[in-house]
Amino acid sequence: MTATQKLILASGSPRRVELLAQAGIEPARLLPMDLDETPKRAEHPRSLARRLSAEKAKAALAAIKGEPGWDGSYILAADTVVCVGRRILPKPELLSEASSTLHLLSGRSHRVYTGICLVTPDRTIRQKVVDTKVRFKRLSGLDIETYLASGQWRGKAGGYGIQGIAGSFVVKLVGSYTNVVGLPLYETVNLLIGEGYDVHGRWLEG
Repeated sequence: MTATQKLILASGSPRRVELLAQAGIEPARLLPMDLDETPKRAEHPRSLARRLSAEKAKAALAAIKGEPGWDGSYILAADTVVCVGRRILPKPELLSEASSTLHLLSGRSHRVYTGICLVTPDRTIRQKVVDTKVRFKRLSGLDIETYLASGQWRGKAGGYGIQGIAGSFVVKLVGSYTNVVGLPLYETVNLLIGEGYDVHGRWLEG
């Protein structure tokens, strides 16, 4: 059964690949979907994470149409949104954006939502949104300056990666740590198992 099952990850995120590997899962194919991630007017952060993960999964499904070798594959997509209240924080591209984001997060709590979407071989769509609450210490000017210089904020939702230097900023975390990294492992693995993907067989292979 395991040998014939294929999992497509609709993401190019090295962090998500590493997290799946931690759970003994290696996608058969990476298929990043470049979509407009702009929130809709008054869209709640949780709704945004849910919508974007579904759109990525559906886009990947459309992309493999006409490729017989990928018929019957599982497709997994995810999207992570960081927010303070209902204010959705960007994935900063500029140093000034990253600086503003870190100043906002300093000394306060924020939430991280990750939407996961699984398309099954019979093309059923399963979704879940996972919520984690994170509190940062009060960041000094030197903290922010040197973190920005490290470059670890680039391409990260909320302008930080908890698995790197910014892990030392975290005073308290309530919920899933892997959710903040970018893919909640408990929920993802359970979703796959629930839809017949042979996760345990992969553990034996490894």
